[in-house]
Amino acid sequence: MASHSVLISGAGVAGPTLAYWLARHGFQPTVVERSQGLRSSGNPVDVRGPALPVAEGMGIMARLRESATQAVAMSVVNGSGRQVARVDMPATRSAAGNPEVELPRGDLAAVLYEAARDQTEFLFDDTITALQQDERGVDVSFDRSARHRFDLVIGADGLHSTTRRLAFGDEREFVRHMGIYVATMPLAEPVDHPHDVVLYNTPGRLVSIHPSRGNALVAFIFRGEMIPDLDYRDTEQHKRIVTEAYAGAGWRTPELLKRLDCSNDLYFDSVSQVRLPEWSRGRIALLGDAASCVSLFGDGSSLAMAGAFTLATALAADPADHARAFRRYEREHRVLVTPK
Repeated sequence: MASHSVLISGAGVAGPTLAYWLARHGFQPTVVERSQGLRSSGNPVDVRGPALPVAEGMGIMARLRESATQAVAMSVVNGSGRQVARVDMPATRSAAGNPEVELPRGDLAAVLYEAARDQTEFLFDDTITALQQDERGVDVSFDRSARHRFDLVIGADGLHSTTRRLAFGDEREFVRHMGIYVATMPLAEPVDHPHDVVLYNTPGRLVSIHPSRGNALVAFIFRGEMIPDLDYRDTEQHKRIVTEAYAGAGWRTPELLKRLDCSNDLYFDSVSQVRLPEWSRGRIALLGDAASCVSLFGDGSSLAMAGAFTLATALAADPADHARAFRRYEREHRVLVTPK
């Protein structure tokens, strides 16, 4: 098989997983990532179901377990901080042989990057600015790197995919706000309950502190109509939105809002549904949240790993006919994502 060059946009979960398996099949993968390096923050995520055999095949399960969170239960408190309920989490079944792993998203991305980096070129602090394809390949323009030609381009660049916008159309055609927003930030201090996810809930608003692995994470999850002028890169706007949404809330909320105002590691976005009628256009295809998701609540990381494996397998089985390979990938992977 002649070696095929594949550009992958996004170094989160789907991108490095795809790069690993493509390299195993003799392809030449390059991953471009807008961030200057791997992101350290993010919600705890699960590796389970169809992602487990993918991780096993990559030989990374031991590393994932080393990074697993310490949470075993959810503790619900009222406005004065008194516990009103405590519920065991499914992860506690691991002692009985449950292979699922919960770990910080940043740790999962780091393990996947380490697995792929020896056989993959990574371009950090860069992004795609233009795509022009013909029957033989795709000419790609970058913000920083020189223009280059690839055989295929895969957009694994998330909810706000640049690849999808350039090749498929405006985000508003495919992304639907689901009525909820989420913000997360590190707590940067030890927690009182190192094995409990502590939840404080009022109608339409939730605050949680997840112990993670000693680096606790605060999450604000709240209902809200679509914000027309929301800029998902404007951190100061995000801080104002969250502060206004939680005005008057009890428990530790006022203190946590002060921390939010000073945080330089804040994630904020709409919980959104991504649906496209097709995941490929010519030599360009989409993967992970860029193609299909309900962000935050849809097993995104596990489905991203499973989809990456399916796509790599399809391309390896039919390297001379990318269109047929893309159709096979989409047909097989939609079986998993459509119910979500």
